[in-house]
Amino acid sequence: MEMTIFIKDIRPVDSIARFMDFYHSLQMNYLASDLLDQGLSPQQISDAVIKAINIGKASGLVLNQHFKPIFSSFNKEIINDCKLSHLAYGLVMINADVELSVVGDFQVSLLHSYLINHS
Repeated sequence: MEMTIFIKDIRPVDSIARFMDFYHSLQMNYLASDLLDQGLSPQQISDAVIKAINIGKASGLVLNQHFKPIFSSFNKEIINDCKLSHLAYGLVMINADVELSVVGDFQVSLLHSYLINHS
């Protein structure tokens, strides 16, 4: 359980950081749990999110602009979830289990779009 401690003075740095986190979360229109509806298992989603975060780190992305851990409700249960930006969603889909047709279809359409725009 997390405890919140209230303080009398407002720390500008904390306030700005919280505002920026809120602002970035508004740009995150996807939930990792949405991939359950696409046929991915919770473990497949978790593995893909971890890979996507590692790619983000290696690429120098500011991770809190693309990934935000949250709790969601699924099948009347509270689950660990993650809000994703458009870029993060793509990274997760690229790194998901290629045995799933939805993942393969995403990867092929992504590559097709890339080749059309760069040929």
